[in-house]
Amino acid sequence: MASPIAEEDQDKPLDPEVEKVRRKLVRFVGINLGLLFLALMVVIGALVYKARNAPPVTPPLAGDIQTPAGEPISGDIVLPVGAKVISQSLSGNRVSIDAELADGSRTIFVYDMTERRVIGRFAIRNK
Repeated sequence: MASPIAEEDQDKPLDPEVEKVRRKLVRFVGINLGLLFLALMVVIGALVYKARNAPPVTPPLAGDIQTPAGEPISGDIVLPVGAKVISQSLSGNRVSIDAELADGSRTIFVYDMTERRVIGRFAIRNK
C-alpha cells in the first residue's frame, strides 16, 4: 500500500519554474533524438548508395595467363651465366627456381609468367 505522503506528491502540480525547466529538457531530448535519428538515416543511405553503385569486384584467377587457344605457353627465364637449376616449384602463375650459381652460392628466383619477368631474387646464406 502506498503511503499517503507519496500520493500527495504525485497529485500536486509542479512549481511553474520547475515545469518550465522540465519542458525545456523534454524539448532538448526530443530535438537531440530527432537529429540522431536523422544522422543514422543519412549513414544508412550512404551505405546503401555505395553498395548499389560499387563496381563488381572480380579478382583475377591465380592461373589466368592470356594465351591464344591451342598454343602452348613459351618464354625465356634468364638466369646468371653458370647457374644450375637445383629445383623448381610452380604456384599459380609464379615459378620459384632454386639455382646454384657459378661461385657455388645458392639463390631462389621467383618468376611471374603473366608479367614475363623475374620479380624476386633471394640469396641463401649461412650465418
